[in-house]
Amino acid sequence: MYSQQEIDDAVASGVITAEAAAALRAHTERQRSTAIPDEEQFRLITGFNDIFVSIAAAILLFAVGWIGQWIGQQSGLVVDVNGPSPLAPLAVAGTAWPLAMFFTAKRRMALPSILLLLAFVVGVFGSVGLAIALAIGPDSLNNNALLSGIVIAISAAVSAVAAWLHWRSFHVPITIAAGAGSVAAVAVGLLIAALGQNADQAKNVILGFVLLLGIGVFLFAMWWDGSDRARLTRRSDVAFWLHLLAAPMIVHPIFTLLGLTSGHISVAEGLAVIALYLVLGITAVAVDRRALLVSALAYVLYALNELFRQFGAVELNVALTALVIGSALLLLSAFWHQARSVIVRPLPEGLRERLPLVDRSAVALSQPAA
Repeated sequence: MYSQQEIDDAVASGVITAEAAAALRAHTERQRSTAIPDEEQFRLITGFNDIFVSIAAAILLFAVGWIGQWIGQQSGLVVDVNGPSPLAPLAVAGTAWPLAMFFTAKRRMALPSILLLLAFVVGVFGSVGLAIALAIGPDSLNNNALLSGIVIAISAAVSAVAAWLHWRSFHVPITIAAGAGSVAAVAVGLLIAALGQNADQAKNVILGFVLLLGIGVFLFAMWWDGSDRARLTRRSDVAFWLHLLAAPMIVHPIFTLLGLTSGHISVAEGLAVIALYLVLGITAVAVDRRALLVSALAYVLYALNELFRQFGAVELNVALTALVIGSALLLLSAFWHQARSVIVRPLPEGLRERLPLVDRSAVALSQPAA
């Protein structure tokens, strides 16, 4: 079985033409018993060897990180007496890059590529942040929101550059999401620095800002989706990871601002959460992405559980909650394509043309390859 990426690589190398690749995709779609519009596909593993290599890479990265921490302790390059050393994440990042040169660039292994990208970007972020903390002294960061925010912003900015370099070298789809997350962290760090000592009292301001950033990432994901409405190329995978990043950035601030994380909720608040989940569900169906539904699932389960409890179903509130949500999600999954048709077709043409195609089985053979 050949992946979409392997077909794209064959087109790029001139082995087959773009028209032949499009014809092959169309033929494959016609042969499938389950229509492709009902599936949100992305490449995660190509075989068990992906899992095997990922486990081995994780063990190796853990080992080099441990060795880096030991060297840092022996040389005194640690934050506080027994704190972390910037050499630990630096060793992880420095190991992840050459591993990516083989397993990503040459072997094209999906799951190891994701693991190595995350290890590289997070390693760069950690090493820069810890190095700055070591240089200025960890005590100077205590109760200093201005300095802490600046350190976060600088570390995130360097990790964003690292993500860009990784994308230029390897083109792993999740890299764009990692870079977008780093840019968002820069913005949050600068906001914390601007708020200064008022940062602790301005949590709602920070949450609202994260919500705006999440909407921005969502729109960025829709731009990638709009450039591949048939979801045949790597751009669709990039959009998938961006949606996965945007979802918690949107969902968590909304439900936190509604007070859902503060304990028991009222009936009105519970109904508001359910109504909001329905809105998120309609949005998820329209854009043909399930990340919003999954990210908000824990909140709506909690809200519905509280509603059943307040209405007297104390002994069965958990079971009834699971029954309602589980049944609803299974029904939505079974009739996802039909639901998309009902929601998308009445929309204005300008908006509809920016959304993924409702019927991708009739994609024109002129669809460009990535």
